Amino acid sequence: MNLPFHIAKKYFFGKKSMNAINIITGISVFGVTLGAAALILVMSVFNGLEDLIKSLYNSFQPDIKVTPKEGKVFTLDSLTYTKLLEIEGVEAVAKSLEEIAFFEYKGGQDFGLLKGVDENWINVSNLDSVIYEGKYKLKNGSRHFAIVGYGMRNKMGISVEDVLSQLSVYMLKNKKVGNFEKPFRKQYLSPIAIFNIQQQIDEKYVISDLAFAQKLRGYKEGEISQIEIRVANNPETDLVKANIKNILGENYHIKDRYEQNAAFFRLMKVEKFMGFIIVGLAGLLVSINMIGCMLMLIHEKKKDIAILKAMGADSAFVKKVFVNVGLLISSIGLVLGFAIATLIFCLHKQFNLLPMEGFIVDAYPMSLRWMDFLAVFCFILLFGFLFSIFPASQAAKIKSLVRNE
Repeated sequence: MNLPFHIAKKYFFGKKSMNAINIITGISVFGVTLGAAALILVMSVFNGLEDLIKSLYNSFQPDIKVTPKEGKVFTLDSLTYTKLLEIEGVEAVAKSLEEIAFFEYKGGQDFGLLKGVDENWINVSNLDSVIYEGKYKLKNGSRHFAIVGYGMRNKMGISVEDVLSQLSVYMLKNKKVGNFEKPFRKQYLSPIAIFNIQQQIDEKYVISDLAFAQKLRGYKEGEISQIEIRVANNPETDLVKANIKNILGENYHIKDRYEQNAAFFRLMKVEKFMGFIIVGLAGLLVSINMIGCMLMLIHEKKKDIAILKAMGADSAFVKKVFVNVGLLISSIGLVLGFAIATLIFCLHKQFNLLPMEGFIVDAYPMSLRWMDFLAVFCFILLFGFLFSIFPASQAAKIKSLVRNE
């Protein structure tokens, strides 16, 4: 039997002579409960937002992207393409070409990025899942279509219902021109769909057929700026990247999804950490009255402590008793906080307790992760232990009833 814990449990749950001690003890437990629940819920919102933005990026960015270390474009031959498809874990391989272009539509003008993609790109990106208006289609015979970002549509007033109006695309030639020759090429696209992913993407991208982009820029038929690869649901991404490197060599950047969005993921981690610290400190301010609660409990149990010492308990034993009292307060608050946070999470999932208007989702996205529960558990127990040290030290100083003559 853990005797210090057993005594601490009797002190905590036992009847107190002063009702104020019961009230303060309840407030202490409530403070820990509130802090634990708030921490879990705040982190679940950060998790949900991160998952949402990741899913939006997943609709546009590939699992693995390959770009040349030198130059803008390179050529991918059919044999190498087949080898990439044969890598274990690779589900789809697409070729694309990105170039800065100038767009004009009914007097509206703006710079952006023209992304020419092949017919396999839809299997890599899943852009069709975020089509806001119209339908995904790259070409019909000799007619080339444009899939326009939501932000580009708003800035230029593009309408997919106006089948007679076309989007003019201007792009600089990739070679020197004469004094009387135009420095750019001009082609036309018919807007057929609008996609809505994320502001930074929506405001600059226009998707078209790869052959259209190559012709407009003046590149040869096989020249591309990147290879985009989709992998299986649970692949060993590092192994897939290593196999791609073995096939392509050292002259290419091979980036997984994290590396493509490294700045975003770092920012999300920093924001989540700062949110944890701010809410955690606020919770600690509420639960710090645990020190007062324990001091009052020690005052009430002063005679009991003296008897324990008379029976042979040393100061370390007494100190352990009241450290256990502090840990009991923290543990009960943790259990209640976790239960309340989980209940609120379930109710939010069912009834959308935190609605979001004017966004792509109806309510704040939330996601519970066991690592967050572990972090909150360690955080609160650590401070529960620290808050207990001073009162426990005071308890240890109480003299025994038996005096040495």
